[in-house]
Amino acid sequence: MRKGFTLIELLIVIVIIGILAAIAIPKFANSKSKSYYSAMQTDLRNLVTAEQAFFSDSGKYTSNLPSLKFQASNGVNPPVISAPGGHVWSATITHSQMASDAQCAIAIGMGNPLAPTDTSGAPRCK
Repeated sequence: MRKGFTLIELLIVIVIIGILAAIAIPKFANSKSKSYYSAMQTDLRNLVTAEQAFFSDSGKYTSNLPSLKFQASNGVNPPVISAPGGHVWSATITHSQMASDAQCAIAIGMGNPLAPTDTSGAPRCK
């Protein structure tokens, strides 16, 4: 009497592993993009804090990153800040690991670049 698995048993195990992998891989890819969006939103919230600190010192907002002493997270590109007037500003930010059209934005005192009717100061992503 021989011990071991038959070919059919091994094929069934391989098929089951393949089905589980087909379910798990898309879930993993989705969680990676969620983490990239979270990193961008966190950086925008940190940018708000830096802008508020600058505003309390100078009485206006700035688009100059070095004067804010702001450092983006790993993989997050530096924000593009628009400060058209002294008391309003907006910023957009992207991630190096995501498509170029995936971005997040925030605005203070004006409409959000991604959702112009939103003036809440909360980050919005697309």
